[in-house]
Amino acid sequence: MLRSSAVFSAMTLVSRVAGYVRDAVQASLFGAGPAMSAFVVAYRIPNYLRRIFAEGSFSSAFVPVLSELKEQGDPKAMQEVLDHVAGALFAVVVIVSGLGMLAAPWIARLFLALAPADAETIPLTAEMLRITFPYLVFISMTALAGGVLNTFRHFGLPALTPVLHNLAVIAAMLLLAGHLDVPEKSMAWGVLAAGILQVLVLWPAMGRLGIRPRLRFNLRHPGVRKVGRLMLPTVFSSSVAQINVLVGTMFAALLVPAAQSWLYYSDRLTELPLGLFGVAVGTVILPQLSRQHAAKDEAGYSKSLDWGLRIVLLVGVPAALGLALLAEPLTASLFQRGRFTAEDSHMVGAALMAMSVGIPTFMLSKVLLPAFYARQDTRTPMRVAITTVIANVILTIALVTPLWWLGVPEAHVGIAVATALAGVLNAGLLWRHLRRQGLYAPAQGWGRWIGRIVVAALAMTAVVVAAREAIGEWSALPMLWRWTWLLAVVAAGGLAYGAVLLLMGLRPRHLRQ
Repeated sequence: MLRSSAVFSAMTLVSRVAGYVRDAVQASLFGAGPAMSAFVVAYRIPNYLRRIFAEGSFSSAFVPVLSELKEQGDPKAMQEVLDHVAGALFAVVVIVSGLGMLAAPWIARLFLALAPADAETIPLTAEMLRITFPYLVFISMTALAGGVLNTFRHFGLPALTPVLHNLAVIAAMLLLAGHLDVPEKSMAWGVLAAGILQVLVLWPAMGRLGIRPRLRFNLRHPGVRKVGRLMLPTVFSSSVAQINVLVGTMFAALLVPAAQSWLYYSDRLTELPLGLFGVAVGTVILPQLSRQHAAKDEAGYSKSLDWGLRIVLLVGVPAALGLALLAEPLTASLFQRGRFTAEDSHMVGAALMAMSVGIPTFMLSKVLLPAFYARQDTRTPMRVAITTVIANVILTIALVTPLWWLGVPEAHVGIAVATALAGVLNAGLLWRHLRRQGLYAPAQGWGRWIGRIVVAALAMTAVVVAAREAIGEWSALPMLWRWTWLLAVVAAGGLAYGAVLLLMGLRPRHLRQ
């Protein structure tokens, strides 16, 4: 599992580097103005639906069912279920995409309900939604192919295909922006092209495994009904973070037009450790737990889960500290050029610092959720997710409203704090349910494991804080020096963390499952 996670993380790293290039070009060309905020909304809505019909809810229900059929050794039954699930998924996402395009003006108005009635972002958001909604069809078919490949322990290519997404958006910005009435629309066209490219790469990859799904539509097929029954409760549980981001997007409309863009960039930086490690471990562990549950190996199931929790904490704690301590230097180094100003760097950095609090628990949730899905229990995570979303709405109202009334420029930070605290609550409730149901028994050595992480994290914090104080104001530095000092400080902090872990007895064999 460590090897598979490393492969997934390596491929994801390539994707994240491409993603950074995309964000840097985007920030330089378009800054954080109203049109950029319109794209953020138009992108997040189909992106949230992608979590339902693609990577999130669908994969969480589909992979355990497919893994169970694979474990039973009946390729004919597996092929039949795959054909009917593919047909049903395609039909549903085509209908949803069509309805989304038709209802784009009302959807834009709904998600910008708190914005002024004459806000220019509303009609522009509707235009972009009509471009981005068909992306849902292609990315859902991509997710189906990725789920099949993951079931057969092929993790590299599904993790690498998001590179195509970033490259398509970059190409669209560079080639189309100068030819459109609103240059920011080029990003929406890039998103659509990205969906097409990804399905063209992953769909043939299934054929090389001897698996060629045919689109057969029959909603009454037992396999389709089983996946659908498991999938419905996961709509909330798999996409709780995205729901919280959408809630934040709605409340950000109360604030200055750039608030949505500031939150977007902070969210993108938060996604780096989540994608590299949290999602990697969660993706690898789901088919593993599904096989162990199908084989009634409860001891192995608990041991695999314990391994996943330890690994993500080992990475999640220093990742959170690093992003919090270097929030503004990171933003200034990565994005501050062209139309992205020093004020934008400050605002994004403030939101990133607040969001970093939730990173370890966001990562824990990526491992805890598969523990339920592998047992085909989707109702418990749904109940937890509903509680989390309600808490996020309450926290957002409680934190943002007074800041808005007082005219605090950093009012958007309240949205980031609410999202982070909701993530802490989500992970805590999932862990408590696992313990209460007797599904997970922590292995020995947790006290020593946590102790090592805490001491190493304190050493890393001391090194990073001392270096940052010595360097001074990051935004005032030339670009070359920003990058030079950033890489030096990150390397010094990472070396301090790793060295202390080694001194306290952590060895590579402790990372294996």
